[in-house]
Amino acid sequence: MHGLARGVSEMDCLRDWPEPIVRVQSLSESGAEIIPARYVKPPAERPSVGPPGVTEACIPVVDLALLEDGADASSCDAATVKAIADACRGAGFFQAVNHGVSPGLLRRAREVWRGFFHLPMEEKQRYANLPNTYEGYGSRLGVDKGAILDWGDYYFLHFLPLCLINHQKLMNEYRETTDEYGEELTKLCRRILRALSMGLGLEADRLPEAFDEEGVCMRVNFYPKCPQPDLTLGLSAHSDPGGITILLVDDHVAGLQVRKDNSWITVRPLPDAFIVNVGDQIQVLSNATYKSVEHRVTVNAASERLSMAFFYNPRSDIPIGPIPELVSPARPALYQPMTYDQYRLFIRQRGPRGKKLVG
Repeated sequence: MHGLARGVSEMDCLRDWPEPIVRVQSLSESGAEIIPARYVKPPAERPSVGPPGVTEACIPVVDLALLEDGADASSCDAATVKAIADACRGAGFFQAVNHGVSPGLLRRAREVWRGFFHLPMEEKQRYANLPNTYEGYGSRLGVDKGAILDWGDYYFLHFLPLCLINHQKLMNEYRETTDEYGEELTKLCRRILRALSMGLGLEADRLPEAFDEEGVCMRVNFYPKCPQPDLTLGLSAHSDPGGITILLVDDHVAGLQVRKDNSWITVRPLPDAFIVNVGDQIQVLSNATYKSVEHRVTVNAASERLSMAFFYNPRSDIPIGPIPELVSPARPALYQPMTYDQYRLFIRQRGPRGKKLVG
């Protein structure tokens, strides 16, 4: 976040997609045995590169049963706070169990959104998106012409500070379940953010102050079967630009990989657990005490895969920099202040490109 986004004009992100949009699901269902060249990753980025990993010993599991909310946040179980903080200092990811969101709601959320992606194409096309907000049904991130694309479709929507038009047009079944899911995950993110604040030795509300009038959004990812999964990715390597991400995935099929040193670790999801990670804004606010870690998504030939990435982000128009209490002569500020709006303009223009804005 060293000033790279400052020169990006907002017009770069308001134009239409640079090329006609092709739905990856349509390519998958065509029966073709060879994927188009625009989805073939350079050799160094292909999922077959590097040794495979085993995740149970590498991605911490944190029990959130004793993580209090609201006025009781300061009395959170010290061991839970420490477990969350330790995970975000090291792995940058953890699996959250006993998180308080009912398994029934998780099941309904996955069911209704899987149903969306299996609607007839003409119905889904009613929600086709543009790159200015990504709101709606999409198949690419970033607007660089000629870019190598990812093997996945998605539906992107906003909850806070307001829901945009496509979400309001959704059928009742999608809207009601999604609104309930969004309310529950917003509460969970607030609990986790307070714990992260205490894990830095700060008051519980110190980190949440940067998230006043927070931005809350979700991207439902659909990764169809791929005839050549060794050549492409469902989502290219990146770190999340925002604050906290809570990911709900299909329990029966793995796809998320997290970078650990020079290897990619495949996350084996626990039933009814969330996968939680901090984004670049938390790394900046914590002056790199907490780490936003690079990750990617693989695809496979045997199974489609659905994931629901819930993003809890800071207010977009206030400069974000290291919290003053975490800056000292021995540990100077590592980042210059920048608004989240400025930061994500750069991301929207280029799409996922590793972890280059914060080190």
